[in-house]
Amino acid sequence: MVDTVLTGGCIFLVVTTFLCLYRAYVGPSVADRVISINVIGTKTVAIMVLVSYVFHKDYFLDIALVYALIAFLATVGVAKYLQKGVLE
Repeated sequence: MVDTVLTGGCIFLVVTTFLCLYRAYVGPSVADRVISINVIGTKTVAIMVLVSYVFHKDYFLDIALVYALIAFLATVGVAKYLQKGVLE
């Protein structure tokens, strides 16, 4: 029963990830695109955690943690670039 609910949650997150991808493509401003890409990264981490629980594989949690750190650093880098125009 729990695995079915978690699988449904994964499917829901994948669908909403595609909606965020649409917003990243259409977004009227650069800030909208950056936020939607950040949300996609966050949803990807959540999907990895749910998959880790469903398949009982702990190494997915390590991968999710590394991916979250990389996504955070990329968002900070893009925000700094948008604010100052250079990455120093």
